[in-house]
Amino acid sequence: MLRRIGGLFGAVLLLTGLAGCARRGPEAGGGAAQASGTTVYVAARVRTLDADKPVVTALAVRDGKVLATGTKDEVLAAAGADARVVDLGDATVVPGLTDAHGHLAGLGSGLVTVDLEGADTKAETVARVAAATHAAYQGEWLIGRGWDQNDWPEKAFPTRQDLDAKYPTTPVALGRVDGHALWVNSEALKRAKITRDTKDPAGGRILRGPDGEPTGILVDNAMDLVEAVMSPPTEAQHAARMRAALERCAQAGLTGVHDAGMDLRTFRLLQKWDAEGTLPLRIYVMADGRTSDYETYLKDGPFQGKMLTLRAVKFSMDGALGSRGAALHQDYSDEPGHRGLLLLSPEEYERRVTAFMGKGFQVCTHAIGDRANTIVLDTLTRAAAATGTKDGRHRVEHAQVMRLEDIDRLGREGFIASVQPTHATSDMPWAEARVGPERIRGAYAWQRLKASGAVLALGSDFPVERPDVLGGLYAARTRQDVKGQPAAGWYPDQRLSGQEALEGFTVGAAYASFAEAQRGRLKPGMDADFVALSVDPVDAPASQLPGAHVRLTVVAGAEVFRAPGT
Repeated sequence: MLRRIGGLFGAVLLLTGLAGCARRGPEAGGGAAQASGTTVYVAARVRTLDADKPVVTALAVRDGKVLATGTKDEVLAAAGADARVVDLGDATVVPGLTDAHGHLAGLGSGLVTVDLEGADTKAETVARVAAATHAAYQGEWLIGRGWDQNDWPEKAFPTRQDLDAKYPTTPVALGRVDGHALWVNSEALKRAKITRDTKDPAGGRILRGPDGEPTGILVDNAMDLVEAVMSPPTEAQHAARMRAALERCAQAGLTGVHDAGMDLRTFRLLQKWDAEGTLPLRIYVMADGRTSDYETYLKDGPFQGKMLTLRAVKFSMDGALGSRGAALHQDYSDEPGHRGLLLLSPEEYERRVTAFMGKGFQVCTHAIGDRANTIVLDTLTRAAAATGTKDGRHRVEHAQVMRLEDIDRLGREGFIASVQPTHATSDMPWAEARVGPERIRGAYAWQRLKASGAVLALGSDFPVERPDVLGGLYAARTRQDVKGQPAAGWYPDQRLSGQEALEGFTVGAAYASFAEAQRGRLKPGMDADFVALSVDPVDAPASQLPGAHVRLTVVAGAEVFRAPGT
């Protein structure tokens, strides 16, 4: 969902590492080779997702691969007398958890800019901006993200005047939580030359007051007008943000990330780290298909490194529901006369989709509104047939509000539904007001998608949501907030079981990246990617998940995060 994963929210990164993270990444100065020797991990239970041995108590790792699973005695016998033994006590070990839709550069930026997430009033939001430190600046610009007017009592968008009193001459740019709207002050509008006479760009919206003057809210492609006048972060800033993002993911229990729309600058940096052997997690890249970077990606074609894979491209068809940019067939229920935005024309989208499919790319497309989803399904179906890539595992990213017949079609055509459980629990207080009681039946409809035959790949869309997989597992199982509300869950018939939720972050994500033969399960010969959790995500009461924690994250046999005391 996040559109801006590059320069817009950059800042000087003061943090170079997260407490407890193993020194395996670029900041370690090299040496991220796979673990050598043999290690046996013993735990209360190991959920392998291997049908032959679904639950065991030990596994052995050698040269980055799973050597054996079974009882402690069985595994020790296979490992040999010289094996290192790690007793994880009452932990539950699961296959490596992958976030199937995240934004690493955006996550790194959000670690140091003004954090507006969770501010439940506009006054609190403005107060956080006023308390910003030097680290939140990029050049002259004050940067922040995470505000959500739906959390405020008035539910209304803020204005430039809310920022002008404190910052009359400093340009301020604050990204909405979904990355699809920007709140700026008058100085920012002045520098971007946005006036009452500025026309809305294609796929964008400049909100205006009764007097015709811009209010300070720019939606979707209108944000480009501000980004164009900002300088990008320095190389040092960019690298530091990426280091912090990768460490944050390891701390959250992620062994891999599908980065949804990576800019070329970030990809080149990760290529360098991968060649040096210092990339700590598996990164599956969706090339940015929106900006001019797409031309270079198309010319160069897919890439396969050690821990870095580029095989997919990401397009965005529409905006987000929270900022009313999602493209709907009919008017918004809470804004008659408005049906959202298309960020690409259907014709240009089909041209790019066909070109990338022809080069062997998997096509992944952000589609929130029901109209956007219809266009995406129509286009993918035609282009896949024309290019002979019906087995290309093309993906619909979010598949958030869909007509029931399109849900059936998504599965029937063999497309993948890449969905984010925490979006449902974040959006449930206001989503039905946007689309009404009929359209909501096809929204966040995970069981309906599964029934269609679609493979579910689960993610978080960080930094729109936090990258904490335990929170995603909880949302998938309960469709409740952390206080257990609503009591029965929001549209509870669409909940996933504990097993289904775990599979979405493991085997589903592996399948969505063509890696099911190497990852997603713990079987001899497969990659030794796994996570030790303080709670069993399948059988423990779901209420225990929000308070649980990650004890150990292992990628290719190397411990990339170990919690203190583990």
